[in-house]
This record gives sequence, C-alpha cells and structure tokens, in this order.
Amino acid sequence: MQRLHWYLGSLLLGAALIAPAGMKATTFADQQNNCTDNDKRGYYDRDKKECHSWDDREDRALQKWQSARHKTHREFSKLKAKEQAKYWKWRREHPDDNDQDRH
Repeated sequence: MQRLHWYLGSLLLGAALIAPAGMKATTFADQQNNCTDNDKRGYYDRDKKECHSWDDREDRALQKWQSARHKTHREFSKLKAKEQAKYWKWRREHPDDNDQDRH
C-alpha cells in the first residue's frame, strides 16, 4: 500500500511540473494564430513578442536581407525559426521610412 502512495505521489508531482510548460506552449500557439487576419498574413516575433503583418514591403526587405547574406530567396514561412529570429533582429535595426506605423 505504501508503494502505491509513492507511485501516486510521483505521478502527481510529475504532472504538476509538466503543466506550466503545456500552458506556455498553448499561449505561444495562440499568439501565433492571432497574428494572421483573414485578409493578410502575419508572423510572430518571439524575441520581442510582437506580431508583424507581411506585405510587399516586408517581402522586399526579406529579399534584401537574404541577398546581403548571399542566400537564395526563400519564403519567410519556409525559414527555420532561428533564421526568422535573425531576420526580425536585422529588420528592427534596418527600418523602412514608413515602419513606425506598422506592427
């Protein structure tokens, strides 16, 4: 009987430790989904916790960033998360003239 209590206690402790990570993952997925409107694409910047709408101007900036790094053009959605984070970091350091009104 004592062994059963030990197993149940271990199970409850494990569940209590895992639950916050599951809630955080759900929150991140919700934030990503909130970035996309029906009429335009949006992407979530994990580092700054911001949504960015995607348009032709953003696509030109991506092409400029990729050509400066001698990379072939690939859609932003096809880039790995690490590459997307590098792009957003570069983008914050190289804003367009009209970027102050955008998010």
